[in-house]
Amino acid sequence: MNGAVPHPDLLVGFEHGDDAAVYRLDERVALVLTVDFFAPIVDDPFTYGAIAAANSMSDIYAVGGRPITALNVAAFPRSLPFEVPAEILRGGVEKVAEAGAIIVGGHTVDDVEPKYGLSVVGVVEPGKQVQNSTAQAGDVLILTKPLGTGVVTTALKNGKAVGEVLDTAVESMLRLNRDAAAAMVSVGAHAATDVTGFGIVGHLMTMMRASGTTGRLRRSALPVLPGVVELLTDGIAPGGTHRNLESCAASVCWADDIGEIDRLLMCDPQTSGGLLISVRKDAVDEMLADLHRKGVVGTVVGDVTPFSGNAVDVTR
Repeated sequence: MNGAVPHPDLLVGFEHGDDAAVYRLDERVALVLTVDFFAPIVDDPFTYGAIAAANSMSDIYAVGGRPITALNVAAFPRSLPFEVPAEILRGGVEKVAEAGAIIVGGHTVDDVEPKYGLSVVGVVEPGKQVQNSTAQAGDVLILTKPLGTGVVTTALKNGKAVGEVLDTAVESMLRLNRDAAAAMVSVGAHAATDVTGFGIVGHLMTMMRASGTTGRLRRSALPVLPGVVELLTDGIAPGGTHRNLESCAASVCWADDIGEIDRLLMCDPQTSGGLLISVRKDAVDEMLADLHRKGVVGTVVGDVTPFSGNAVDVTR
């Protein structure tokens, strides 16, 4: 465990890069623990706070847990008008309340750039947690949100994301992964992760390495936010997208017809992205139907095979 002292009640630690830690209290309840925060990605303070809260709670949902409490983690410049951090915090409070949890405190420091997020505590039944290290060959991969939020928010900073392009991305980032997690748990999904800062390829790569399998990803199956491909074609991409692409070079096999734009899309860092779920083949229809009933669009984007020599194989 990378130098950590093993503990019998630590059901999920950081050895496999799981989305959250899981610590057993007794045979009925385990705590799920995570923290996340980042600088503003949209202009409206309330919306920024709500997106940051949804993003922070996503790690709880990714392991099949339910958030119950959260602490604000914030940094604000002294020069910022009082109304701005108040709106950021209000956005966080309302999104946490939507999740059925409560904010119970927090900590704020002075910094030149605003930053906000949450330290979240959730609960899950011991043994029912969904990890990233237990995908099985023969599984099908399901994604629950479209890709491209990193590109859109970068375009916003450059004055190039307006109207429907921005509105659709914001709507996606504000959506909790609660219903997707419930559907995942109900069918007994083998493994899952949420798609955030490392992009879909990076997070799938982590899941496959931990599981000792290979993920086959189909570019043509991936759902993409409106306007994203056009923005990428215009040269709009966050620096993290390029770094993600470089970091996965040794573990990802790209088909010859997967060009630079598609590769950047699949390495785009997401904020409050969807769940990427590895589920047995005979449960796919049931899960997709459950997602549909809950108003979540689930998309089959690939499958899991025995280890091919690469963590991820990308095809057209």
